[in-house]
Amino acid sequence: MKFKITKGTIVRTIMIAIVVINIILKKFGVDIINTDENTVAAFVEMVIEIGAIFCAWWYNNSFSEAAKKADRFFMAVKEYEKTGEYK
Repeated sequence: MKFKITKGTIVRTIMIAIVVINIILKKFGVDIINTDENTVAAFVEMVIEIGAIFCAWWYNNSFSEAAKKADRFFMAVKEYEKTGEYK
């Protein structure tokens, strides 16, 4: 079985590397990532907002009756693949 490294793992690894590099540089008196609390809070808020926008766009939001019917059909197909029976 071949295991794939996920994008999330890569992003988290890069973030850890950035933090470790920043810690080492601070120990030597070099302050590359110089931020205050307001900047960090604004950045975190922006990331959360972008994440919410992305989730709202990505997930299936069925408004029309045809879309709802397609969702029910899709769920029935998934159930059949899982159990071998239609409900």
